[in-house]
Amino acid sequence: MYAPERQQAILRLARERGRVDVPGLAEEFRVTAETVRRDLNALARAGMVRRVHGGAIPAGRLDFEPDLSEREATAVAQKERIARAALAELPDEGSVILDAGTTTAALAAALPLDTSLTVVTHALPLAARLADHPGIELHVVGGRVRHRTRAAVDAWALRTYGEITADVLFLATNGFSPDSGLTTPDLAEAAVKRALIAAARRVVLLADSGKFGRQHFARFGALGQAQLLITDDGLSAADARAIEAAGTEVRRV
Repeated sequence: MYAPERQQAILRLARERGRVDVPGLAEEFRVTAETVRRDLNALARAGMVRRVHGGAIPAGRLDFEPDLSEREATAVAQKERIARAALAELPDEGSVILDAGTTTAALAAALPLDTSLTVVTHALPLAARLADHPGIELHVVGGRVRHRTRAAVDAWALRTYGEITADVLFLATNGFSPDSGLTTPDLAEAAVKRALIAAARRVVLLADSGKFGRQHFARFGALGQAQLLITDDGLSAADARAIEAAGTEVRRV
């Protein structure tokens, strides 16, 4: 099979399945993984697919939501820099909400052992990470747990967040921009994120620059609802100025 024929077949599979991965395609077409990567890159340059960790999805799928393991392997260095910068926003012996997300998980991992805080989260991976921290008074919010994000959603979570007020929320998002605001693929996750914003006196958005300009199905807030955005230096100075003009301080690290 010639490369153009194989690429057309890969595109058809991507559209049928919603996602294709390099090892599976290599086995299916009996070619090397490197050959598959070249095919996917060619399709991506043509605007037919979008490359994701380990494979590709059809272009234009705004509602695609990578699973937790895939997100944990994306922009790792940037997320760690963002997490270290976020430590400066912790209140002194106050209360914080940690949203579900891999950047907020990096913040949880970076908390010094002498930190003394009340932490509320609905994210199971974050709760497991903080359960043995000596200075953290941990409150875990329950609800239906979404397998893809390991986060509690629906009525129990919404009711609990409606009963508290925290000093700082460290918020995560799948996409952000001054025009489309804050977006995520899932409506239940979006409802919880709106409740988080309402439950905090100060909102700090932690998002790597790769999420800038992305727009997903469910909008949960305006970018201006975050008083501070901590992102990496992949966000251009011009885009940072546009965000600040809309009322959100930007810190690039």
